[in-house]
Amino acid sequence: MTQREAVPTALGKFQELMRELLQLDLADLDFGIYRLLNARRAEVEAFLNDELPRQVDEAFAGMTAAQREAAETTVGTLAERIRREIDPTAITTDGDIAAAFAEQSAAAMRDLVAEYREARARMAEMAASDDQKAEVFNHLHAFLSRYYDAGDFIPHRRYGRHESYAVPYNGEETLFHWVNRDQHYVKTGEQFRDYAFRIPGTEARVRFSLTAATTARDNTKGDTRYFFPLTDGAVWDAAASRLTVPFEYRLPTEGEVAGTTGTKLQGSLLADALAAIADRIPDVVLRGVLLNPDQNRPTDDEPLLLRHLRHFAKRNTTDYFIHRDLGGFLRGELEFYLKDQIVHLADLDGDIGPRQRMLRVVRELASVIIGFLAELEDAQRRLFEKRKFVLRTDYLVTMRCIPRELWPRIAANDEQRQAWRDLFAIEPDDIGTEAEAYGAFFESHPTLVVDTRHFDDAFRDDLLASFDDLDGVTDGLLVHGENYQALRLLGPTLAGKVKCIYIDPPYNTGNDGFIYKDRYRHSSWLAMMSERLRAAEPLVADGGVLFISLDDNELASLNQAAVSAFDMVANLVWFRSGRVATSVRKW
Repeated sequence: MTQREAVPTALGKFQELMRELLQLDLADLDFGIYRLLNARRAEVEAFLNDELPRQVDEAFAGMTAAQREAAETTVGTLAERIRREIDPTAITTDGDIAAAFAEQSAAAMRDLVAEYREARARMAEMAASDDQKAEVFNHLHAFLSRYYDAGDFIPHRRYGRHESYAVPYNGEETLFHWVNRDQHYVKTGEQFRDYAFRIPGTEARVRFSLTAATTARDNTKGDTRYFFPLTDGAVWDAAASRLTVPFEYRLPTEGEVAGTTGTKLQGSLLADALAAIADRIPDVVLRGVLLNPDQNRPTDDEPLLLRHLRHFAKRNTTDYFIHRDLGGFLRGELEFYLKDQIVHLADLDGDIGPRQRMLRVVRELASVIIGFLAELEDAQRRLFEKRKFVLRTDYLVTMRCIPRELWPRIAANDEQRQAWRDLFAIEPDDIGTEAEAYGAFFESHPTLVVDTRHFDDAFRDDLLASFDDLDGVTDGLLVHGENYQALRLLGPTLAGKVKCIYIDPPYNTGNDGFIYKDRYRHSSWLAMMSERLRAAEPLVADGGVLFISLDDNELASLNQAAVSAFDMVANLVWFRSGRVATSVRKW
């Protein structure tokens, strides 16, 4: 391989990595943050294909193609003079001065030979710039590869030339660290939503829609749920050029397992559905595109539709992380990398100029690239940290707190009557339909609960309007949602007011859903717990207590992770199907 071939090879390798990190290979996705990525795709491609190589060329001042051509012309002119003035055979076929003419007695001849050798050295230095450019791209690739795995950020802090690791330390008296400490832990529940992509080269789209996430059924096998494409329900909308494929997320039946579990079972379920899904599209050309490899990914021989099916299932079953400050983290790591991998003590004894130039070029380009990556991560962080909308609010109110003018509407509500029958075995005849009958019944049952979910908005508004201080009379609150987001929602209202918290988190025994793809199961669990403990701490009143039910598997880690927010009081231990411990902490 020649020097000129080295640059595009190194550049191409780095461009491929960047397209993966910036998720440009998923540019056909048509939902969520991918729409933001698609809007920036042209800009990013222009940077990778045009701006990046141009900036490297400009950074190595004095080494442009025009200057290289001028140097070659100078060497050629001096070579002709030597052949003419000294001897036609004075220069070998390799361009060196022949040994017989290396030492010239005449001063003029010595000066000509010396000038020729200096010109050749300058030309060699310029030719070597191609290798230096390749080294820039190799350094950028090596740096980013330290912190990314299959397109996702992994905070490996590898210090030293021999891939050793180091724990960040700022002089704290005590230090407890885990690999994902600086990141938000995002549960897979956040990802249960539609997934859509555009069929390349067309305006047609395919949408996967999760229609049911069910509980256990009869004759089920195992305790792991899988995505089942409901191929019979797949519908082609000709007007919108869109295929919608519904999915069910459930436990498999014994017949569906057939000796296969885990990722192999999920893969086979998706692969078996390919033909049936594609057959729902009447256009034979579109079917062919879906059932063949993506033409934009020459190294991938997997059918386009299967690739997206796998991505949909994996993204919904793999917990992942969002960094709180990716830009700050990578910029700090870059400084260490530059000092550790580019500038060494041995360089001080030689010509440090080339190293300084390399340092400057890598730093400038890496800073631009870090900006791209940080912008993508920050967009996801802002979406995650944004306080979530409350989709619905209902109230449970006892009859003694409800104005009598609302009783007729309550007595006439069949859904509420059915709920009373299911919960309290109260038959409709017990209540009656006449005002005198149900009025007497409601008076004799002052603790009977009315649930506003069975009524329209007008009734709920009339009921709430009857209270002068709704918060003052509300003595209980139930939030149905992801626990971290629920804590953030309650923070402004309950800050410093909670006297007791009891939580029963997953014990992290390997069977409770912590399946982060890099197998940082313990770190994933710690990231989840520490973030929620920090969110809960402001809610606890002085003297309040926090009880955590846990077994031995993560007890030691929890004791250390929680001490930053709560003071340890005691561990209460009892035996029930093995040793179980409850950590008790007081704020």
